[in-house]
Amino acid sequence: MRDARTSYDAIAEEYARQIPDWLERRPLDRALLCAFAELVRSRGREPVADVGSGPGHVTARLARLGVPVFGVDVSPRMTALARRTHPGVRFHVGSMESLDLPDGTLGGVLALFSLIHVPDAHLPGVLAEFRRVLAPGGYVLLCFQTGGGEEQRLTERFGREVALSYHWRSPSAVTAHLEQAGLSLLASTVLEPEAETSRPVSFLLAHKRDS
Repeated sequence: MRDARTSYDAIAEEYARQIPDWLERRPLDRALLCAFAELVRSRGREPVADVGSGPGHVTARLARLGVPVFGVDVSPRMTALARRTHPGVRFHVGSMESLDLPDGTLGGVLALFSLIHVPDAHLPGVLAEFRRVLAPGGYVLLCFQTGGGEEQRLTERFGREVALSYHWRSPSAVTAHLEQAGLSLLASTVLEPEAETSRPVSFLLAHKRDS
């Protein structure tokens, strides 16, 4: 997470300029996010954490959908940018490996394109942390580019020096980790790549078992 923090601090402003709200051009992704919002709203006013919130576009969209949401990101500069861009939404600096939240208090956890930076050895702990902070029956929505277990490292992005590792996993591999963490799969969706150079994108919806 140290490398991710330093790297996203370095590219925060350029990232936000070059990667605007991607949900604007992806109606299927929006529909899945809206379904997640409806599920967590049905539980009442339990808060939702958008983990790896980046520039805050998704967090702000959930807030507009009536979800009591806040963003958590490992990068202080990305968090500051999100606060400036979306002043009516709460954003905090924090790590998904150790969320500064009490046990069993969230109605939902959202992690879109953030688990790709978590090494395989740390993934079970991260998902266990998601389960810890969820109330019984609370929901998790994960989104990630898929692969066969390979790792990719970038040393440059947007003209800046970075040290970012990307872990491309299959939906079945992540589902197995969810089940081991006590999170039961409700739905799995794979969206085909938009271009030859991109990867399929997987959405996994799960919930915390009552016991």
